[in-house]
Amino acid sequence: MSGIVTFDGAPPPGTINLGIGQPSADLLPVDLVSQASRSFFDAAQPLELNYGVIQGDERFLHSLADLLGARYGTDATPDQLFVTGGNSQALDLVSCVFANPGDTVFVEEPSYFLAFQIFRDHGLNIVGIPVDDDGIRVDVLQRELKSHRPAFLYTIPSYHNPAGLCTSEARRRKVVELARQEDFLIVADEVYQMLYYYDAPPPAYGTMTASGKVVSLGSFSKILAPGMRLGWIQTSERLRSRILANGFVNSGGSINHISSHIVRQAIDNGTLESHIEKIRGTYRSRLEVMDSALHEHFDGIATWTRPGGGYFFWLNFDESVDTAPLRTKAKDLETGFQAGAAFSTTGSFSNCLRLCFAHYGEQDIRAGIARMRPLF
Repeated sequence: MSGIVTFDGAPPPGTINLGIGQPSADLLPVDLVSQASRSFFDAAQPLELNYGVIQGDERFLHSLADLLGARYGTDATPDQLFVTGGNSQALDLVSCVFANPGDTVFVEEPSYFLAFQIFRDHGLNIVGIPVDDDGIRVDVLQRELKSHRPAFLYTIPSYHNPAGLCTSEARRRKVVELARQEDFLIVADEVYQMLYYYDAPPPAYGTMTASGKVVSLGSFSKILAPGMRLGWIQTSERLRSRILANGFVNSGGSINHISSHIVRQAIDNGTLESHIEKIRGTYRSRLEVMDSALHEHFDGIATWTRPGGGYFFWLNFDESVDTAPLRTKAKDLETGFQAGAAFSTTGSFSNCLRLCFAHYGEQDIRAGIARMRPLF
């Protein structure tokens, strides 16, 4: 079972809630973070506990650039990077800097449901663009651009939340071409880019910042620990300068300054790379166990495509099925999932659900899937 209950929405003891989209306690590397913290504080000067430079500590940005260069297979430079408090804070900042109340933003249908409220909090109008197995439907995007002028497109290109799909390289490049032609930004949520379990994904949007139209968001929540509350934005120098002019950023004195020092140690000493490889192996095994359990219990009842990375399976049931009211019944069976309609701006996908294989071990995944079967 999952470890100590310390987060919002934690299930009661004995419940296996496969709707939880976060790492399991056994994959949170206390020893790694402890060692990195000691390495930093043993040599720290008092001023390193003061405010930092607003874009992020230069040493950390160089280490992060090295990590991205190694993982993305392209050169990254510190002047393209900005430190964030994770993707939620980054989405809020992007909405403030690159859009105004009343503007339209495009999102994929389905998409990360908690992003919707962030956009609405900034008074933004949301228009959904459907996806298929190759990612965002560029033909529909082109059609919607004839009637809307979005401030930005929010996309999850690699191992999509919730659909698990990977946008093809051809479509990524076409989206960049359209962004240039129609003058909108691409806000790419790339937190799963490094979590591939078979073939590597297409190049990240973060490698396309020279277009001047890309704002790539990354996070250590998925590759290290959510509690670090640390992430990054990778973009062009011109777009970064707009972020640096933001009032919150100017007043903030560097976001999560101490966390960035600790993570820098983990990057520089190689322990972060080792941890990423460890969790990739574990997640691959859990993914395959979930796929096997789904075939055992849901063949002929639901359809799905096995993802190549990330955290999630996306199940489609007959259109007569509404998964939302089944969540209450799932609690009675000590299991759980995320209902599909939550991931739509229009209430679509009511016959779908999302499952996460990251939060539980293999035995619990099998048990959770088996418990779900009587609901359908």
